[in-house]
Amino acid sequence: MRARIWASILVSLFLVPLLAAQTGYGAITGVVIDTSGAALPGATVTLTGSDRGTQRSTVTNDRGQFTFAGLQGGQYTLEVSLSGFAVVRRVLMIAGGRTERTTIEMRVGALEETVTVTGETPVVDSQRRSRRAASPPAAPAPPAAAAVAAAAAAAAPPPPPPPPPLSHHIVGAGVPPERRYAGPFDTESYDRIEENRFRGVDDSPLSTFSIDVDTASYANVRRFITDGDLPPAGAVRIEELINYFRFDYPQPSAHEPFSITTELTACPWNPRHRLALIGLQGEERDPSPRNLVFLIDVSGSMKPPDKLPLVRTAMHMLTDILTRHDRVAIVVYAGSSGLVLPSTTGDQKERIHHALARLEAGGSTNGAEGIQLAYQVARQNFIHSGVNRVVLATDGDFNVGVTSQSELVQLIERERESGIFLSVLGVGTGNLKDSTMEKLADKGNGNYSYLDSVREAKKVLVREAGGTLETIAKDVKIQVEFNPREVAAYRLIGYENRLLNREDFNNDKKDAGDIGAGHSVTALYEIVPIGVNVETADVDPLRYQRETRETWAARSGELLTVKVRYKAPDGQTSKLLSRVLINRPSAMTANVGFASAVAEFGMLLRGSPSLGRASFESASARAKQFQGEDEDGYRDEFIRLVDRAAHLRQRD
Repeated sequence: MRARIWASILVSLFLVPLLAAQTGYGAITGVVIDTSGAALPGATVTLTGSDRGTQRSTVTNDRGQFTFAGLQGGQYTLEVSLSGFAVVRRVLMIAGGRTERTTIEMRVGALEETVTVTGETPVVDSQRRSRRAASPPAAPAPPAAAAVAAAAAAAAPPPPPPPPPLSHHIVGAGVPPERRYAGPFDTESYDRIEENRFRGVDDSPLSTFSIDVDTASYANVRRFITDGDLPPAGAVRIEELINYFRFDYPQPSAHEPFSITTELTACPWNPRHRLALIGLQGEERDPSPRNLVFLIDVSGSMKPPDKLPLVRTAMHMLTDILTRHDRVAIVVYAGSSGLVLPSTTGDQKERIHHALARLEAGGSTNGAEGIQLAYQVARQNFIHSGVNRVVLATDGDFNVGVTSQSELVQLIERERESGIFLSVLGVGTGNLKDSTMEKLADKGNGNYSYLDSVREAKKVLVREAGGTLETIAKDVKIQVEFNPREVAAYRLIGYENRLLNREDFNNDKKDAGDIGAGHSVTALYEIVPIGVNVETADVDPLRYQRETRETWAARSGELLTVKVRYKAPDGQTSKLLSRVLINRPSAMTANVGFASAVAEFGMLLRGSPSLGRASFESASARAKQFQGEDEDGYRDEFIRLVDRAAHLRQRD
């Protein structure tokens, strides 16, 4: 990462030193990064001369770069600030005609904390830290980066020693929720998950569910484990853990928005069973014009650095990839709502950045009023044949006005009919309302992501912006029919809150999940072959009906048939695709190998009754075996997450 950043700097700023040498004036060029080496766009860089008479300011570009040219020789102070990070100051000497290059590394911390760089060693302003430490304990301020490290060290579990720390930079990592959230209680809420059990094919030959492209559960689980705790069972949605990763599925044909892949292999945690994979791969597309409304919670609960400051940084990064064909507006809400930035073209980046920089948290939350205003602004700037979306960023703590989930869901359902979809970005700890935000995104034809770090924000809003923002198929449903001659029983792994009735599959009025550009969706079935005993629901035989007669297809060697229904983003009538999977198990491929490792990890975290021989060790070993290409390091991080979870389980 660092090498790519510096290579980009050398190319883009080649003319700066040449110009400086010819004119006799000096220059400063640099790049701003976080502790993982990732570039930080949208950081404000202020340059002040030693005589205080010279002061200039700029904002880093999408590569984290900045330049000040035409400088007279002398001493200068650089001050770099970015929401969610400690301010960094660096003193530089500039000689006439020379260019000074610098790399500035920012650490997560409160805005009041200042890191002054003298030579190569950053020193935290102790006076500011002392004043913060002396504040009343009833409402502690967000922890500084040094306090975060100290708390993480103090919370380290006893021997055996833990695996190497995760490199993923979590905002506030290692600090108990009560110290990161300014409120007095930990009020995070998760829905109870009743895990799918085995179902006999004679009684239930059809399995029907809505697809799910949310990834919030994985990032939230990562946050818990990084903080030194195993997550509550309700926070673990296995389908979201699996769908956090991309798999090697083929691109669709020219006439379909997504491809369908099926695989069959032995089940790793129960060798007598089999594991069937169903994978959908969304079409990669050039981005369409975007009409976006940032709906940002600025209530008092959003003050900590892992909330509003992180949201501002995320929105800065999204802003930097917008073009003149895009439009963006900013609506905020707390006790009341307001329009901070009218709809503005994406090439007016400085105006958007400055509007984001002015956001401050305070007051109680009236989310419903803000959502109504956001949809109104989106409708006024609607782009036909483009992307029209409200992006809600919040901890979900709706505590004033319309607060019940049912009322909020009804509001979102009414508004989605206008063609404006909703994405939800969850942030923070201590009062995270996970169930509320998931329901809002589902009903708004959008997706739900949880941001635990700047790196995750970049993944969701920059690297995978197409999938997050641009829908290529909506109301996507899957129905699987199992052949009773080949399958005794089955269970769907995950998707517990996405199950549909069999008749919902052909009902075009029934809402379901959506697929974004480039998204992949994976579902796993654990299958019990004929002749293998398994415990299923006990149902008495029918008195007035005979057994169903087999068709010719039952003797064809087919294991199952996958049917998929979907609508175009602006359509009202669904289309049908189908694939058949033959009962011919093959060696484990990289796709099903890694997906099964993630599923096994989720089953262990949830305490599944179907664990069989499952273990953290086998999940880690299989993930390593089938890690494959991992350019962004997400799979390597997963392996270390599994190892750390195993250590936490031993400790507990």
